[in-house]
Amino acid sequence: MAFLKSFMSLKSSGLFMFVMLACLVFYLSTNPVQNIQEYWLRKTDQYRLEREELGKVLKKASMPDRTVILTTLNEAWADPGSVIDLFLESFRVGEGTPRLLNHLVIVSMDQQAFNRCKAIHPHCYSLTTAGVNFSAEKRFMTPDYLKLMWRRIEFLRIVLELGYNFVFTDADIMWFRDPFPYFDSLDEIQIACDFYKGKPRDEENRANGGFNYVKAVGATIEFYKFWYMARINHPNLHDQAVFEIIKHEPIVHASGLRIKYLDTMYFGGFCQPSKDMNKVCTMHANCCVGIEKKIHDLGLILHDWKNFTSLPPEQKKAIGSSSSPWSAPSKCKKW
Repeated sequence: MAFLKSFMSLKSSGLFMFVMLACLVFYLSTNPVQNIQEYWLRKTDQYRLEREELGKVLKKASMPDRTVILTTLNEAWADPGSVIDLFLESFRVGEGTPRLLNHLVIVSMDQQAFNRCKAIHPHCYSLTTAGVNFSAEKRFMTPDYLKLMWRRIEFLRIVLELGYNFVFTDADIMWFRDPFPYFDSLDEIQIACDFYKGKPRDEENRANGGFNYVKAVGATIEFYKFWYMARINHPNLHDQAVFEIIKHEPIVHASGLRIKYLDTMYFGGFCQPSKDMNKVCTMHANCCVGIEKKIHDLGLILHDWKNFTSLPPEQKKAIGSSSSPWSAPSKCKKW
């Protein structure tokens, strides 16, 4: 305990950096890496190799305009019959979505998820983080959940730096229609909402980082850098909460970055479901904590969609515009 108090007092003084550098030098002197130059060379080579491998995967999956669809996956969501199977099935039964699977990259956060990806999908990338195990379910706002979310933001910045536009989608989102016709060509960031207020430029819309379309331009790369660094000032918040803070920052407004908030009529979720099955593109199991609840309710809306698409046109029109066309949220009401 005395050592811990002494160490914490060092953090508040200039001695902290000296001690950390001394530890690094000691480490280098007692390990196979013989000097600082070789140490950083290895780090740089590893970083370069990771980017090269990612570039190869993105190139294979890319649309002609260098756009890819990305989702992340860990072991908890990768088991047969789990979230990833429902996610892929929604593409197969959606309208205009089966072809989009050719452009989907599943970013695996652990080895088991990577193995499962390779068994079920052609485009897989293994994203590991030294010293962190992302395989188990990460409950909302736990320390590992926060690490996972911020690792994702860092990764998406790298995708932008490699020159690829992306649609990022959580795997607990059902894709029922091709969303690209609903994206505005003038906006650099287009993001879904937990709660949509009615206007696409209204900053009072409550954004949801689980679904967004981002163009690879200088302004978005700098924004993702700023977003990632902002975690330092907000250590107990997740990426979405920090986005809600920094989107009001003068530096963001001054950059000219154009952000559009997507209407939940087309990009709905359990927080605010789409009310028209003739218009819905995606449905997200947001406002829901727990993998079992998500699997149950995603299964319900996938079943609702299959029933809807089997109807004749006149019945589709009547049911699609009903006030509550979905069987879910059901278990997710108790999140």
